[in-house]
Amino acid sequence: MDAVIRDYRSAGLEPRVVALLDWAVKLTVKPSTCSEGDITALRDQGWTDEDISAACMVAGYFNFINRVAEGLGVEGEPYMEDYPKLGPCPWVD
Repeated sequence: MDAVIRDYRSAGLEPRVVALLDWAVKLTVKPSTCSEGDITALRDQGWTDEDISAACMVAGYFNFINRVAEGLGVEGEPYMEDYPKLGPCPWVD
């Protein structure tokens, strides 16, 4: 799990899982660039509309709650300090 948290792209996950996570990052970092083509690409990887919808809702929820926490200055739990903050995501156009 640590490898996934630190860099999911090099953690040995299935390509279809990496594709879904790449999309979740894109949805987080540049949501206005998400398109039907992204959904089609996920379907081509074998994800169902229900899978994609669930992933979208989970990503959206965490984006929301993180923005609320950061906006209110909520401090993270001590164990979170063991993981680096995400920097720029070069794989997102």
